[in-house]
Amino acid sequence: MALTGIQILKMLPKKNCGECNIPTCLAFAMKVAAGQVEVGECPYVSDEAKDSIGEASAPPIRTVAIGAGDDKFTTGGETCLYRHEKRFENQTGIAVRVTTDMSDADVDGRVERFNTLQYDRVGVNMKAELIAIADTAGDQAKFTALTEKVLAGAPGAAIILMTEDADAMGAAAKLCGDRMPLLFGATDANVDAMAGVAKDTGCALGCKGSNIDNLVDVSEKAMAAGVKDLVIDTGARTLRAAFEDNIVARRSAVNAKYKPLGFPTIVFPCEMTDDPMMEAMIASVVMAKYAGIIVLDDLQGEILFPLLLEQLNIFTDPQRPMVVQEDVYPINGPDADSPVLITCNFSLTYFIVSGEIEGSGVPSHLLIKDTEGLSVLTAWAAGKFGADLIAAFMKKAGIKDKVNHSELIIPGYLASMKGELEEELPEWTITIGPREAGHLPAFLKEWKPAA
Repeated sequence: MALTGIQILKMLPKKNCGECNIPTCLAFAMKVAAGQVEVGECPYVSDEAKDSIGEASAPPIRTVAIGAGDDKFTTGGETCLYRHEKRFENQTGIAVRVTTDMSDADVDGRVERFNTLQYDRVGVNMKAELIAIADTAGDQAKFTALTEKVLAGAPGAAIILMTEDADAMGAAAKLCGDRMPLLFGATDANVDAMAGVAKDTGCALGCKGSNIDNLVDVSEKAMAAGVKDLVIDTGARTLRAAFEDNIVARRSAVNAKYKPLGFPTIVFPCEMTDDPMMEAMIASVVMAKYAGIIVLDDLQGEILFPLLLEQLNIFTDPQRPMVVQEDVYPINGPDADSPVLITCNFSLTYFIVSGEIEGSGVPSHLLIKDTEGLSVLTAWAAGKFGADLIAAFMKKAGIKDKVNHSELIIPGYLASMKGELEEELPEWTITIGPREAGHLPAFLKEWKPAA
């Protein structure tokens, strides 16, 4: 059971030193209880207290890391059933499967698509994160050879090794070195041997049951063997079974604090159908209902992109608006004679405005001012899109050095601040643009810098 701030405070040294960048120990304890900071941020807390608080404060779904460095994929860490209760912490990972039965051409194609199918949206690089290497031939030599091939061809991939042969798993895991793969293949029959490989390598272990009850047995045995980081598969290979099992596992972990199911789940749409569109539909359903990792048979843009958008929508914090970075965004290759426009950093506003500018074909400089994700009128009413702030941002951005003219186009809804802007930016001509982004193309095509 999670500790309260007062309970945590009793375990702290109560120095009120401020060295954790929080003024008092009470405030620090409250933030620890809320999951906003780690107890280890206190330089004077004892190891005993750190262990006690850490164990009590651990999320009901254990956080599991796969991979290392910048390409490390983190799953789990979840604390709630519904996003509006708090937020979902770590997004569902998307994996593509390659097998020892595939031809070199098929493997190469999947690896190439893994590397190339990436999309930038809202300042986020969206892509699949993992490659699952499956020993479908039961041949250790083929399995290790395929592992070497994938490691060389996809240096940015987090790796899932899939075999029920502990010797083959150990050999392939050794090839991965510090890339720390997920070792998937522990069953009721081999869990002790697989747990030994996981402990020797320090990697997370994937447990598979024939059903959810059998999975509990495998999970308990793995934990008893000393393996802490698990990813679990209930063995469900139909949409209904996977949907129901994921819900049961999440509810058991979150509501009942049932540790054998308190781990991220892995689901295999690739084993439920041969139809790529049906596979995508299954993936979309289990992503919405708690899957920690989904494994697809292949990656195609028309299937992957919608799943990435779903991933982005589900795993954004509902209490924080989606934003883009404050900056000057060149659109259509602008030069020194191109118009300069400004708007807020609410992502929807940015994409609508930038899309209309791009569609117009007019090279333009689009200034995005940080308004903490608020829309134009809301930001203006909240004092986050005022004339003084815009003036300071323009000077910081150095836009004056990028153009030959001194004309700034502002959203039509901010017409009332034209006079204030002219006072703050006396060297600039302030032009009121259209109220609706849809009118920007016609406006820009007729635009000429003020004389």
